[in-house]
Amino acid sequence: MANQQLIEALDLLEEEKKISKEEILEALEAAMLAAYKKNYFKKDKDKNKDKESNKEINNVRINIDRHTGEITIIATMTIVEEVKDDKTEVSLAYAQQIDPRFEVGDTIDFQVPSDNFKRTAAHSAKTILKQKLRESERSKIYEDFKDRQGELVTGIVQRKNKNTIFVDIGRTDGILPAKEQVPGENFNVHDRIKAYITQVNKADSGNNKTDSGSQVFLSRSHPGFVRKLFEMEVPEIQDGTVEIKNVAREAGSRTKIAVYAHDENVDPVGACVGTRGTRVQAVVDELSGEKIDIIPWSEDPEELIANVLSPAQVEEVIIEEEGKATAIVPDKQLSLAIGKEGQNVRLAARVSGWKIDIKSHGQYFGEEDEEYYQDHDDHDDHDDHDEHEGQDHQDDSDEIVEVNEPEEKPEEEAKVEDAEE
Repeated sequence: MANQQLIEALDLLEEEKKISKEEILEALEAAMLAAYKKNYFKKDKDKNKDKESNKEINNVRINIDRHTGEITIIATMTIVEEVKDDKTEVSLAYAQQIDPRFEVGDTIDFQVPSDNFKRTAAHSAKTILKQKLRESERSKIYEDFKDRQGELVTGIVQRKNKNTIFVDIGRTDGILPAKEQVPGENFNVHDRIKAYITQVNKADSGNNKTDSGSQVFLSRSHPGFVRKLFEMEVPEIQDGTVEIKNVAREAGSRTKIAVYAHDENVDPVGACVGTRGTRVQAVVDELSGEKIDIIPWSEDPEELIANVLSPAQVEEVIIEEEGKATAIVPDKQLSLAIGKEGQNVRLAARVSGWKIDIKSHGQYFGEEDEEYYQDHDDHDDHDDHDEHEGQDHQDDSDEIVEVNEPEEKPEEEAKVEDAEE
């Protein structure tokens, strides 16, 4: 390859690979220097086994002209009275033939003929150059993704290795481990997939298992995945009017998300739900039907704890100490407040940051909640669903919430109207 063609090739490589030309030239100089030392000093080291003769040679450097591509090999020699190592030293008499002002201890540069730079040396230089380019590419990919941790990415499923999914996300493949996948979800090769970047690692330079080296780990089960989906769907979150305070999630089953509006004229829950539920439904569809409870955040701990225990009604919240509270619920809603296998109270504790102890009215006060029973007896008699008596139907919060809307009042008003007539 002609010298000028080398420069043109490096310019093209810089444009396509986004690696600086200077970085490539420095890598090429280092590679050629290593090959030169390996081949030119190998025979001398084999002949001279003493320690002094086998010391590292550091007086040679290779320069590549940045414009013409011309390669020069420079040896820096130390001027001495008596030469003991002709690879690093030159006599004072010889040096003064070049310039009488030279003295012992000075250094002088000599250009080494490159015609004897054997093909084996060139091959070694080519091999080392490829390695340097791979390392540079790894660094570039790492720099591209290291600041994207916590972001949402979209990619194409490239391959599956046992339970691990590899996703093409641009310049590298993202890794979606089995533990970061949602139970019940199944993706095939070439499927388009959204995921959350949890971690970016810079691979060891000796790792040749992958072309890119850098490792980008993805997740679909992380609470941050739900947060980013809502940010994408809700403009009020994007512009800062509505803030997501916290997210608690059991992937594949249920998520509780607490939201707060910085504008008192904006309903944070309504903004996240959207017209006819279009916004929250888009998130639910991406999560394969996972149930989502959107809860209004409050700085008042009692109000917050009552909110996060939804869909159960809370009679009273008693703050025991900092970070710990007791919530009293009607006797018939105890199982609803706890949730199936404790899910509702578990998520409520995570999203609120409080340790919550659930007590029924009877457990706390030592008496039955007679007023609650009287208000709801008529409704329970006509309710075909026994959602308050077992845990098998507790996740269907939409049906359960209807219990809190008494149906007797319209009938009583009608009777009053009849009596007045």
